[in-house]
Amino acid sequence: MTTLTARMAEMVSALRDRIGAEALAKGADPEPWTTAGGVLASFLDDPGLLTPEQWEADPHAYRQHLLHAEPDGSFSVVALVWLPGQETPVHDHVAWCVVGVHRGEEVEEHFRVATDEHGPHLVRVARSVNAEGSVTSVCPPGDVHLVRNGTSDKVVSLHIYGANVAARGTSIRRSYDLPVRDLSACDLPVRDLSARDLPVRD
Repeated sequence: MTTLTARMAEMVSALRDRIGAEALAKGADPEPWTTAGGVLASFLDDPGLLTPEQWEADPHAYRQHLLHAEPDGSFSVVALVWLPGQETPVHDHVAWCVVGVHRGEEVEEHFRVATDEHGPHLVRVARSVNAEGSVTSVCPPGDVHLVRNGTSDKVVSLHIYGANVAARGTSIRRSYDLPVRDLSACDLPVRDLSARDLPVRD
């Protein structure tokens, strides 16, 4: 983890007050990702949210800066920095995730995992462009997606996860190395697969 700016420390404190383990124990929040998204949205456009070091990229792959992991395991905050063309693998998550675009815009593609007589594959079911200032969320199950920087400039996004990603080393539960089909091209019947049925690449 790294040094937090004063504004990021305020955001972490606000998250702790709303979705920390102690707060949740006082009254169940059925959608903590919605609550976390509201907190993130209120800080997202602040230019002082990150230090210069937390804006640093990696020329080889998107870079993750772990900003905070709550000791009780209730949430983590991560900054991801993307250079043009960098992208995640197709993956799902260990817990719910809220994403706010701090600078630039991200392309997000959603997938359904299916199988037919030709074997397991991914069906691309949606694509969105998440603009600067936007806040979105994904929640397992049904959270299989890919994110990329489709622009010609650096992109920075802030992610809140409902887990201690420092302990796990990653927010990704598994990556899916399967053929991809577009929804419009799927003429054969398909059925959804459970995770235990899949060949996966960890």
